[in-house]
Amino acid sequence: MIKTGNPIISIYTEMTPNPATMKFVANKLLYPGKSIDFQDETMAGPSPLAKELFSFPFIKSVFIASNFVTLTKTNDVEDWQEVIPQVKQFLKEYIENGGTIVNEEEVSKIVPESSNTIAADDDDIVKRIKELLDNYVRPAVEMDGGAIQYKSYNQGVVNLMLQGSCSGCPSSMITLKAGIEGMMKRMIPEVKEVIAEAD
Repeated sequence: MIKTGNPIISIYTEMTPNPATMKFVANKLLYPGKSIDFQDETMAGPSPLAKELFSFPFIKSVFIASNFVTLTKTNDVEDWQEVIPQVKQFLKEYIENGGTIVNEEEVSKIVPESSNTIAADDDDIVKRIKELLDNYVRPAVEMDGGAIQYKSYNQGVVNLMLQGSCSGCPSSMITLKAGIEGMMKRMIPEVKEVIAEAD
C-alpha cells in the first residue's frame, strides 16, 4: 500500500440543544472511547488542542470526545455563524498536521473526579447504574455533543456530572429528570432520584 501523506480531514458542525455550544465533528477519531472536559483555559494542560482552542477569544469551554469537539462560546459573540469558518479551518489544519489532541500522561496526573468505568469495588447497584449510563445514556448525549459521568450513589440518590453541551444546557434538566431518572427508576428499583452538578 502506498502512503500518500496525511489524510484529508473534513470537519462539519452540528447544532446542540444548548445554543451556546456547537459540535465540530471530524472524519477521524480524536479521543476514541473517552471524553475530557475543560471548563476554562487553566484546566487545559493535558490537551494541546484545547490550549490552542482557548486562544480564540470567544471560546469559553472545550469538550473533546471520540470524533468531535464541543465548544461553548462566550457572550462576546452573538452568533456561531460568525466564527464557525475560522474554527473549522483551524481544526482541519491542526488534525491534518498531526497535532496532539490529548496527552494521556498529563491526563493520568489529574485525579479523575468521576468515571463510568466499573471498578472492582463497585457494589451491584453502582455497577448497574454505570452499565445503564454507558449502554443507553452515553450514545444519546454524545449525539448532542455532551457527556454524563457518574459521580456517586448514596441511599437511592444518583449524582451525575454534566459535561460538554449538557453543562448549562436549558433542556439538560428535562433530559435528566424525564429521561435518565425515569429509566433508572424503572430498571434499577433502588434508585429514587437522579441529580446533576455541572462540572
